[in-house]
Amino acid sequence: MFGISFGELLLVGLIALLVLGPERLPGAARTAGLWIGRLKRSFNAIKQEVEREIGADEIRRQLHNENIMALEQQAKNLIAPPPATAESAGPASAAAAAPETAVPASPTSPEAGQTAPSPDLQQPPRTP
Repeated sequence: MFGISFGELLLVGLIALLVLGPERLPGAARTAGLWIGRLKRSFNAIKQEVEREIGADEIRRQLHNENIMALEQQAKNLIAPPPATAESAGPASAAAAAPETAVPASPTSPEAGQTAPSPDLQQPPRTP
């Protein structure tokens, strides 16, 4: 993990034995092991919490995107509702769904710098 070989660990152990002495070395090794274990557990807990938060953010983002897609679909249906067929809606609605003749907008003069509204921006005809 850190690139420490067995020889380097042995050297650190010998120096610790000389500095601490044989009577305090086992207690120091046990204490060091406990601290290392606590550090590992706390790092793992932080890592799991971050992963959980990232997962929660991803779920929130996905739900937000689905809500936006649903709103866009509703807006499209309001602007241009899907055509009703005569077979599924019956004969009364087939007559109502007949297209009305729309009066085209008259274009203004090009000298004024204005143009006629595009056909896709015009409102759909209303059915009674």
